[in-house]
Amino acid sequence: MRQSGLVADIVGVIGGTGMGVLVDEGAARDIRTPFGAAIVTIGDLGGRPVAFLPRHGADHTIPPHRINARANLWALASLGVRAVVSTAAVGSLSRALPPGKFALADQLVDRTFGRADTYFDAGLVRHLPFAEPFCPTLRSIAIEALPDAAPRATVAVIQGPRFSTAAESRILRDSGADLVNMTLCPEVALAAEIGMGTVTICVVTDTDSGTSADDPDAVTAELVFRRLDEARPRLVAAIGRIVEAIPTDYAPRPLIDDEAVAALRALPVVP
Repeated sequence: MRQSGLVADIVGVIGGTGMGVLVDEGAARDIRTPFGAAIVTIGDLGGRPVAFLPRHGADHTIPPHRINARANLWALASLGVRAVVSTAAVGSLSRALPPGKFALADQLVDRTFGRADTYFDAGLVRHLPFAEPFCPTLRSIAIEALPDAAPRATVAVIQGPRFSTAAESRILRDSGADLVNMTLCPEVALAAEIGMGTVTICVVTDTDSGTSADDPDAVTAELVFRRLDEARPRLVAAIGRIVEAIPTDYAPRPLIDDEAVAALRALPVVP
C-alpha cells in the first residue's frame, strides 16, 4: 500500500443510492488497487477529513451485483481510513420501521451469490469472526448521535437488481429479518478483513413487496429515489454528527491478525 496516499485522521464515508457526491469542494482521486480502480473524493465533513466513495458511482451507473467492493474498501484503507460510516437504502419488513425511519444495522443475513466476497482467496487463508458484523464502538457512537434512529435492525442482503417477490419478503420476515438491502454484503465483511470498522445508517424508503395489494409504499425504483432525495438533508446531517463524534484515536477491532492485514495492504496494484 502506497504510504504517500495516507491522510491524517481520515474517516471513510460510503454513500448508497441517491447520495451523489457528499462533500463540497473535494478533490477526486482515481485510486488504483489490486482489484481495479476506485474513485474517492477527499473533503471535509463534521469538522473532519473524509474520504467519500459513492457505492454505485457518481452517476449511479453501477448495479448492486456489479459493485467492486474489494477495490472500494482497499482504496479507503490505502488512504489510512480506520472507521467507515455508510448509508444504505432499505425496504422494511417490520411495521416498527416505517418509511422515513433511520435504523442502525446490527446484523446481516447474506442472500447474495457469485460476488467476490473475501480478500483471502489466493494463497493467504484467514477466517473472519463475524458474529457481530458492525463495530460496537462505532455503533455506540451512532446510537448516541442519532437518538431518533432505531438502534438495532437485522438486514437481509439480496442479490438484486430486481426487488423481492411477495413470497421472498414473507420468508425473510419469518426468518427474523427487519430490512432488505442489496449492497451491504460483502462490503462490511471486506472492511473487517482489511482492518476497518463499520457502522451503517439504513434509510427506510419502502415496504419491500408491500403489505397489501394497494400499498402505496410498495417498492419501486422511483419511490426509492424520491424518498432518498427527501431524506438527504437529514442523512447528511446524521453522517456529519457521527463523523464528528468518532475519536481521533479510534482503533477497529483486531478481527484479523496484523500480519495478514499488512499482507493484504501490500498487494501490488493494477497499473
